[in-house]
Amino acid sequence: MRLIFLGPPGAGKGTQASRLADEFGLCQVSTGDILRQAVADGTPMGKKAREFMDAGQLVPDEVVIGIVRDKLAGPECAGGYILDGFPRTTGQARALDDILSDFSAPIERVAAFMVAEEAVVERLSGRRTCRACQAMYHAVFAPTRVGGVCDKCGGELFQRDDDREQVIRERLKVYADNTEPLLAYYRERGLLTEVVAGGSVDSVYAAVRAAVGV
Repeated sequence: MRLIFLGPPGAGKGTQASRLADEFGLCQVSTGDILRQAVADGTPMGKKAREFMDAGQLVPDEVVIGIVRDKLAGPECAGGYILDGFPRTTGQARALDDILSDFSAPIERVAAFMVAEEAVVERLSGRRTCRACQAMYHAVFAPTRVGGVCDKCGGELFQRDDDREQVIRERLKVYADNTEPLLAYYRERGLLTEVVAGGSVDSVYAAVRAAVGV
């Protein structure tokens, strides 16, 4: 299987991609993870990425795409993969098409996670992180036994800046402006299936499996 999972922050793409990858032996490709790994490994593309990151600049598309290409060409992804949150723009989608054309291995299905904005805001704004051990909790869905105190180590819980409501809504706006046009791009190619992602983890996983035909 060669799949793409699209959706706004907090839609549950990563959770579902990890579960599907584990069940079917697929490679989960998250651009954030492989970018950090390329930098840590000191690959040619990783070194280019570090130059921009050290300067406090966004890593340009051509570098991100190069890192994705390196990952997909590796043995880990030979048996199939899930691109988790990539591409983010139609420009990246066209570049990905070119890469996969070289491999003679086009994308087979794109799952678009559809979830209401207010549900995303509730999911993300309720997250709390332990300052000491980085354990994650949720003020509503997964609270600690003692408010503000980590169950694992007793550390102080805090809300990350990117989990504040104003920041979340801005991230959703950026997604809508830049990424939602991808839905039309893949719909025109007959690859897109929408997944209602507002239910339980198990119900969403069942919908994901149906969407990708397994």
